[in-house]
Amino acid sequence: MIPEGRHEIEDTVRAVLADVLGLSPDRVAGFTADTPLFGALPELDSMAVAGVLTELEDRLGVLIEDDEVDGEMLESFGSLVAFAAGKALV
Repeated sequence: MIPEGRHEIEDTVRAVLADVLGLSPDRVAGFTADTPLFGALPELDSMAVAGVLTELEDRLGVLIEDDEVDGEMLESFGSLVAFAAGKALV
């Protein structure tokens, strides 16, 4: 099922981070919009980014182009959710 609202998108991003990075559900549940991701989570290295993006594509039913991927979208949990929502809620 493809999420329809921003809250569902946020839940999906949390689930993807937990599943792909092997983070505990309790840990990702505590993420706020300001929680730093890339560079702050040792689990989220450049190889893991590809897995996270692929899983977001699959779960949200979107296509993420290479030129859309940049450091800003992975800077914080909020920026990743905003990016995912921008892709899925169009």
